[in-house]
Amino acid sequence: MKRIADAAGKLNRGKRAYAVLVLCATTAVALPAQTFTTLRRFDKTDGAIPDAALVQATNGDLYGTTYGGGANGGGTVFKITPSGGLTTLYSFLCSQTNCTDGLDPTAGLIQGTDGNFYGTTPIGGANKGGTVFKITPRGTLTTLYGFCSTPYGLCTDGEYPGAGLVQATNGDLYGTTFEGGANNGGTVFKITPGGTLTTLYNFCAQSGCTDGVQPDAGLVLAANGDFYGTTWAGGANSSASVAGGTVFKITPSGTLTTLYSFCSRSACSDGEYPYVGLVQATNGDFYGTTPSGGANCLYPCGGTLFKITPGGTLTTLYSFCSQSGCTDGESPVAGLVQATDGDFYGTTAGGGAGHCSEGSDPGCGTVFSLSVGLGPFVKTTPAFGKVGAVVKILGTNLTGATSVSFNGTAAGFTVVSPSLITTTVPVGATNGTIQVTTPGGTLASNLAFRVLP
Repeated sequence: MKRIADAAGKLNRGKRAYAVLVLCATTAVALPAQTFTTLRRFDKTDGAIPDAALVQATNGDLYGTTYGGGANGGGTVFKITPSGGLTTLYSFLCSQTNCTDGLDPTAGLIQGTDGNFYGTTPIGGANKGGTVFKITPRGTLTTLYGFCSTPYGLCTDGEYPGAGLVQATNGDLYGTTFEGGANNGGTVFKITPGGTLTTLYNFCAQSGCTDGVQPDAGLVLAANGDFYGTTWAGGANSSASVAGGTVFKITPSGTLTTLYSFCSRSACSDGEYPYVGLVQATNGDFYGTTPSGGANCLYPCGGTLFKITPGGTLTTLYSFCSQSGCTDGESPVAGLVQATDGDFYGTTAGGGAGHCSEGSDPGCGTVFSLSVGLGPFVKTTPAFGKVGAVVKILGTNLTGATSVSFNGTAAGFTVVSPSLITTTVPVGATNGTIQVTTPGGTLASNLAFRVLP
């Protein structure tokens, strides 16, 4: 499944599917109430094509981006309340002098520990190579960095930062650019909240690009403090006819290790094109998808689900098209989400029952689950807050819960439903996991909760 040559298209394809997956799968699994409500229909003037997942802020509102629309047609940043009240906070494309603000944001936002939101635009900005921006909850946007700042169009600092950012415990933000860098193979960068950018790694630094090329997805911050990611092409097994792709680890200081090169097996039966991000599960391993390759379809179709340990041992968990007519699905172009029941959920772009068009392409896609024997857990929204802040705890079978604690400090709570508990950050709470004691056992949060000063 070759991706189109146009760089902007490369940045958009997987992102839209991933955004839909995260929002829909999380809602369907973590919040099983059977009430569907359309909160807002975009009409282009207030935004269009909301590609990325939303983030719930500490004030309880949801924040997101649209790829297009808005006052200038270049996309927006918006806020929406849980009841559906929408506010367009910013319209991209030349709202700033000399058009330094960029356009067409394809990734979602993250809320930093300072309370502001951070994001990227894959194109535009002062140097036309994309931007990193900061925006306050009220909508004041600051362009922190404009890529392709080096002369003569070399873009040695990177180009097309289409993926989202992740904030490390040191407060800095980390991300990737799809192209540019010293070798034009993409980069990993860090940027301070004040806008100082450091290029940590330039891909295609090794002969034959065995270290990978063109990271299309963002990074995941692992429990060990390192970052993990993928490149959609390159690696030890890539060639003129085989894209390959890699899984890599990079330290906060920029030391990169290629953990796995795809197409290590005949006909890429281990998968190919891993261009979406990974998810670290509660057992510490990483799980992901490849949209092509696999054991059950003529090269290059099918796709796989895989697990990889922090040390780089990869296991192919499932190869699609294992059923006649690919009724189990084909081409999982989006990532996975681990729900609070411990299982993984995802989608395929093709396969399933019937035909999606007049051609021979089988099916219109599927939604699937994958159980690997991991137990249930709880997760918090948001994952940080000050003492006294309201926190929502999502889980399964929470009815009858008898205690909630923040890293050992007890907190008052209310069981709203079998899947939801509300609580507040107690006095004396410290950074660490949240634990909920239920009649079925004690459930721990999948991520450590950060107590803000």
